[in-house]
Amino acid sequence: MNPEDDVLDQLTALSHWLGDPDNDLAILGEGNSSGRYTDETFFVKASGRHLGTITPNGFCEVNFARALAALDGPDLTDEMVKSALKDCLANPDSAVMPSVETFFHAFFLSLPDVNFVGHTHPTAVNSILCSKGAREAVSGRLFPDEIVCCGPAVCFVEYTDPGIPLARMIKQRVIEFYNHYHEWPKTVLMQNHGLIAIGKTVRDVQTVTSMYVKTARVLLGTYAMGGPNFLTDENVQRIHTRPDEHYRQRQLEKGT
Repeated sequence: MNPEDDVLDQLTALSHWLGDPDNDLAILGEGNSSGRYTDETFFVKASGRHLGTITPNGFCEVNFARALAALDGPDLTDEMVKSALKDCLANPDSAVMPSVETFFHAFFLSLPDVNFVGHTHPTAVNSILCSKGAREAVSGRLFPDEIVCCGPAVCFVEYTDPGIPLARMIKQRVIEFYNHYHEWPKTVLMQNHGLIAIGKTVRDVQTVTSMYVKTARVLLGTYAMGGPNFLTDENVQRIHTRPDEHYRQRQLEKGT
């Protein structure tokens, strides 16, 4: 099989799962997805395409170096962003344009062991992220499987205008997260916007997304009974470093 076909087949399958109406993660043109192709390029959903019905032709091949240069470059007007997105295309004759969120996908896919990214707007998650108490509500961990699948904490990103401004804010917050926890986040929450799940495999992205949506539902339910009872930092660290939980995490990654 052509390596390009393999990546596109995996990315298409992931996108269909993210856009499946039964999963309540994204509707219409919401959300986007991406997958690393080579060290030089990656595929990202084209602007306006539906995750649930996208075909391999609905993805754009984007040059890492050009996308990251725009991310780290000077401020751009809306028209300049459109030009930058076109300049990022590996094939300048492409009939489709990459998502305006291409820049944060480039950043995530440049991190070690990140090959796939899934960004969605789950109803349960956005019910929290669109609330006045969002930051406090997601400031702790509730149960062991949340830690095993989604890491020791979420990376919270304040509402920022989509596109390059948002990508720059995400990069800043993710680096701050790394400096504090000495690992990259698996779960990124964007205030008044949605969820980003990153992983080495398609299954990783599905696992993180599924578990954090469950977490959001549990969290919403806690407010009917007095509010969340977060695990202590010691509890979280214990679960996050237990050898048996690491073993279970590896089995989840294999799907066994």
